[in-house]
Amino acid sequence: MLLLVGLGNPGAKYAGNRHNIGFMAVDAIARAHKAGPWKKKFRSEVAETSIDGVRVLLMKPQTYYNDSGHAVAEASRFYKIPPSDVVVFYDEIDLAAGRFRMKQGGGAAGNNGIRSIAAWLDDDNFRRARLGTGHPGHADKVHGHVLSDFHRSELEWVEKLLDAIAKAAPMLARGEDEKYQAEVMRLAPAAKADPRKPREEA
Repeated sequence: MLLLVGLGNPGAKYAGNRHNIGFMAVDAIARAHKAGPWKKKFRSEVAETSIDGVRVLLMKPQTYYNDSGHAVAEASRFYKIPPSDVVVFYDEIDLAAGRFRMKQGGGAAGNNGIRSIAAWLDDDNFRRARLGTGHPGHADKVHGHVLSDFHRSELEWVEKLLDAIAKAAPMLARGEDEKYQAEVMRLAPAAKADPRKPREEA
């Protein structure tokens, strides 16, 4: 079984935030692969589907971004899913807007959601699907940046990236992370992202 986790914050006020692009990615996969209805379980919203013959549990932790590990650990232990079969989709400010990178293991690079998951799993060897949202240019602006909505000018590349993530998911299910990364970027070239820095919301 594969556990696909999207990071984000629960509630309508956060739904369009850059920090919630992980939720958006999991939602896109659920729609494209006809997942069952969302249910409340493991301190999360979860839905099941099959992708390329692999049973998949989609998860959106409702514990808030920085404490996502508690929910992920509950599900992974219940289903006996090893960290190598856990894939976490999340926003990455150190990647340019529209870029996409897969990575397995390693440090949290300052991301509290990833740090929480590594701590609760007691293992950092899970797979990370990093969706570039760009850096605001100064550390003092990071908090406001990640908790602001995508600007209208950014929505085209966001939608194309999410669509590509969902369409290429069979490669992810087969464990072909490098091919998955390449196919996502082929379907949604980062060059199509708005080259301007995301503007702060008024």
